[in-house]
Amino acid sequence: MIKTPYLLFLGDAPDPLAAKVAQGIRDWRPENAVGQYRMPGCQADMRLPDMTLAQARAAGAQTLVIGVANRGGVISPAWKKVLIAALEEGFDLASGLHNLLRDEPDLAAVAAACGRQLHDVRVPSVAYPIANGEKRTGKRCLAVGTDCSVGKMYTALAMDRVMQARGMKSTFRPTGQTGILITGDGVPLDAVVADFMAGAVEWLTPDNDPDHWDMIEGQGSLFHVSYSGVTMALIHGGQPDALILCHEPTRTHMRGLPGYDLPSLETLRDTALPLARIANPACQVVGISVNTQHMDDAEARRYLAEVEARMGLPAVDPFRHGADRLVDALAAI
Repeated sequence: MIKTPYLLFLGDAPDPLAAKVAQGIRDWRPENAVGQYRMPGCQADMRLPDMTLAQARAAGAQTLVIGVANRGGVISPAWKKVLIAALEEGFDLASGLHNLLRDEPDLAAVAAACGRQLHDVRVPSVAYPIANGEKRTGKRCLAVGTDCSVGKMYTALAMDRVMQARGMKSTFRPTGQTGILITGDGVPLDAVVADFMAGAVEWLTPDNDPDHWDMIEGQGSLFHVSYSGVTMALIHGGQPDALILCHEPTRTHMRGLPGYDLPSLETLRDTALPLARIANPACQVVGISVNTQHMDDAEARRYLAEVEARMGLPAVDPFRHGADRLVDALAAI
């Protein structure tokens, strides 16, 4: 188990979105976030106290969590001095990067000498099966996006929170590093061998009560040439009964791909739904989740109203305005 609470390491993140792991922990497990550690040039701010390692230890922090999700998931050489100092200060380290802490000889040596733990959450711990496509009992909802990092995880978490409050049967099913760090469990899907990804999603969402909903954390985007494979595995392995379309309207291009425009919500609907119906012919698109964080409230509400009128589906920002209407739509199917 990863010891809590955490000091969130933002490193030299070039923008707030690069620190989405830290942001997810701050928003959904604030009781575990003692403070943040930022290096010179960091352009992310979780609005937590900036702390030195010594200050964070004195405040009770047990684990330094790498809160940055950079392209390729690498441990930057510029971070090493801080990570080594953290081990020497008495912190364990936790990371969801593809570049594993345990594979860094200097970090492994210092951790061993100091009696500290290195937690790599992006390491599959189960021998997942190959998907068989057999229909499972229970219900499943999957958020799919026009791009990466548009709010798919936040949508599933916000809906699960409302469903739990209503007494509905619901379980959030993490499929990425941030979700695993928030809940302590899940499948690091993009680290699973490709042939077993869909099977890992089947394993994560087993047979359940007929009225139980698995809220599956979405990943990537069918339209993102770097990460579309993981999305397809979720669509087929998850056999969703319901899809939520997710969008961030202020983007000028796909995340990390300046030569690629974002698809429309209509294109997302008309692409994702036929693919989902291969595994579950009864799948429906039930709502739209819009990440309006870069809009003021009046602008956000105007945009949501326009999308809702155009698409004929409830359109909300579930983190800003609540997920009740999305849950209502889910309960109606």
